[in-house]
Amino acid sequence: MHEISPDDLEKTRKAGKIAAEALEYGRKLIKEGAKLLDVSDLIEKKIDDLGGKPAFPVQISCDSIAAHYCADPDDKTVFDKQVCCLDIGVHIDGFIGDTACTVDLSGAYSDLVKASEEALKEAIKIVQIGTAVNEIGKAIQETISSFGFSPIKNLTGHGLSRFNIHDAPTIPNFDTGDRTELEKGMVIAIEPFATDGMGMVYEQERANIFSLLQKKPVRSTFAREILKEIEKYQGLPFTTRWLARKFPLPKVNFALRELLRNDIIRQYPPLPEKKKGIVSQAEHSLIVDDKVEVLTKV
Repeated sequence: MHEISPDDLEKTRKAGKIAAEALEYGRKLIKEGAKLLDVSDLIEKKIDDLGGKPAFPVQISCDSIAAHYCADPDDKTVFDKQVCCLDIGVHIDGFIGDTACTVDLSGAYSDLVKASEEALKEAIKIVQIGTAVNEIGKAIQETISSFGFSPIKNLTGHGLSRFNIHDAPTIPNFDTGDRTELEKGMVIAIEPFATDGMGMVYEQERANIFSLLQKKPVRSTFAREILKEIEKYQGLPFTTRWLARKFPLPKVNFALRELLRNDIIRQYPPLPEKKKGIVSQAEHSLIVDDKVEVLTKV
């Protein structure tokens, strides 16, 4: 059993509520002619204004990119006719709410958007203490397939714990046969991805989202200075854009390269669909209890 104290539960609920409000706010900002960078900054400011902190940088992944696209400090992307997956995480003292939706600016992919949304609803219906994670995956897979699309098999939902965005258990998007059972007190994020592609993603080369792996001595003063700043995120993911607000960008990039080389930080590159299929995403965070609670519903 996963014990969660009443105080920690309140923080988790508050993080979920702020994430839900920030998602609705962000959803309305994604429109033709708006800049992805401006929208990302505004959502992160909204999280701050509501009394939370980003549990990871706002991600807006468009068209065939399923996840981990985050605005660069000088990002030039302007919304046009894209299908946009908006993924938001909020924490209160390390307790996390994680939620996502898809905004279809093209008007051509309403069924694809509905496939991930309905898969999420069907998955939530069967969540209770003792539910096997493969049953959740099966519900997601069957729902997405009923729309004529494929779930993305190498992306998953996950457990949420204090300052840990990807904890056990892994919540698959298809029936993996994994009979791991949900336990009382677990906080989980269920995250169906649907695509008209083959249902697999791969890692692009260049990342701008990172997290701290371990503290080790570093040679350059630059890297030491940046590492000190990174430690403030307490192991949660951060992005180049945040560091560039405090340090010159060339200095940031130099330091990040050194920290990567020394295995002090890890990177999360954008994840495009292998056959360039369009992707939709839906996500809620839940607490598994005698009465299951969806934490990120408005």
